[in-house]
Amino acid sequence: MAIDPSEDAQSWAAIIARHDAPMPALAAVVEAGLTATSQQVGAFDDERSLVCAAQHPRNGLVGAALGRTLGMCGELKQLWVDVPYRGTGLGRALVVAFEDEVRARDCRTVYLSTYSFQARPFYEALGYKVALEIPGHGAAGSKFLMLKALTRQP
Repeated sequence: MAIDPSEDAQSWAAIIARHDAPMPALAAVVEAGLTATSQQVGAFDDERSLVCAAQHPRNGLVGAALGRTLGMCGELKQLWVDVPYRGTGLGRALVVAFEDEVRARDCRTVYLSTYSFQARPFYEALGYKVALEIPGHGAAGSKFLMLKALTRQP
């Protein structure tokens, strides 16, 4: 593909489309491009997925903590507990299991993001600290980036 170096901001603006609807095919191309660039520099060579799932013997999947480890960091991307099991300690148990595995992978920090309407007090009770608040997310309130330093277990 030949690129004309004389292209300017006005030329590019004329060919940029805006979309409200999800576009899986477009997202796949973007993801593949970003992955290729990351692989060239080895940025994510040690990335490992991490799933901690709670399987009830009669009711199936009732909760899960999903994330990854990369370098010395663990990222808790999603925590879900089925409504009937909320308030039973299952969410705490899932986070603790996730942190234990992150620690076993020699990570020193775990981080996550949550909104005002979600679980900030829950995470604070587990030792997470707000590192960044981003207000202005409409009815969702603020978005919080939360961190926790992990200590080695004997």
